[in-house]
Amino acid sequence: MRPFMRYRVLLPIALIIGLAPFPFAPEPHLLEKSRMLMDGALQRPIDVFDLCWHAWPLALLGFRMGQDLARFFLAKRAA
Repeated sequence: MRPFMRYRVLLPIALIIGLAPFPFAPEPHLLEKSRMLMDGALQRPIDVFDLCWHAWPLALLGFRMGQDLARFFLAKRAA
């Protein structure tokens, strides 16, 4: 397993980048950009990049969890 795909690395990265910026804004960028996406206001390229930047660790964490769950259920099914 690659070192950056371990939970002890992915969880802090997902929390730190997903919830940033801490002292400067009333809400995390990920929440703000998600609201903009739902409202149709996410039009500037920097906003799209910002959404992708803050969402990639959560996507990677979800991918890893999906792999582990699939392995768990396939192993349980084979037994």
